[in-house]
Amino acid sequence: MIDSLPPLREVIATHGLSARKSLGQNFLLDLNLTAKIARQAGDLSGADVLEIGPGPGGLTRGLLAEGARRVLAVEKDPRCLAALREIAEAYPGRLEVINADALDLNVADHLTAPIKVVANLPYNVGTELLVRWLTPDSWPPFWDSLTLMFQKEVAQRIVAQPGSKAYGRLAVLAQWRAEAQIVMTLPPDAFTPPPKVHSSVVHLKQRAEPLFPADPVLLGRLVAAAFNRRRKMLRAALKGFAPGIEDHLIAAGIAPTERAEQLSIEEFCALARQIAGTS
Repeated sequence: MIDSLPPLREVIATHGLSARKSLGQNFLLDLNLTAKIARQAGDLSGADVLEIGPGPGGLTRGLLAEGARRVLAVEKDPRCLAALREIAEAYPGRLEVINADALDLNVADHLTAPIKVVANLPYNVGTELLVRWLTPDSWPPFWDSLTLMFQKEVAQRIVAQPGSKAYGRLAVLAQWRAEAQIVMTLPPDAFTPPPKVHSSVVHLKQRAEPLFPADPVLLGRLVAAAFNRRRKMLRAALKGFAPGIEDHLIAAGIAPTERAEQLSIEEFCALARQIAGTS
């Protein structure tokens, strides 16, 4: 059925959909690539799929062709709605399009579990959306998995290991609550217009329980404080975070002279429990 729809370049020309930098738009027009991205999310046949920023609908078509039970596409740009309506007509009852800013929408109200999120995220909101999905008020979250396109540099920060320059708050937040891996990397010329950087697809599968016990709010604040001054030793970086921080570090088995990038997720969690008095 996907072949009954016009090529994406034709869709873009028909509807005047030049990508807008202000919306972080870079369109992926190769339907073989969009289908490949859809397949990275696993079996879609029994799942509702959330897509943010579908644009002219390349990935949307891939998700539907790969068998998604239902797709909810959230698109901020009203210019794209007519093109997305054509896809909805080709797949009756399986595509709902909401013209909204994903940052303002409670998407869980519009979806039925199990839910997978698959998106070529707009560059300007990608990281913020990921952090929101990783830090809900309760766990497990509304989603089973996230299959998301980011700038390659951001993707590397999500999967980074302790001791590397890319390791930071995003790695701790992501890996504490999800299994994360880079599953695809795409060159700039795969997109229209080509961005200045490579892009990578990251697949995150939620953990039923976080990797190690810790209060999520305290852990989030602790990790942010530590990496905000990542060049400083922890006794200095965390000075003022909690009374007697040096004693807490020692009690958690961490040398006060260590730096944030040297700490494992397990050590951050141990420190959070120590500060909370629950170790």
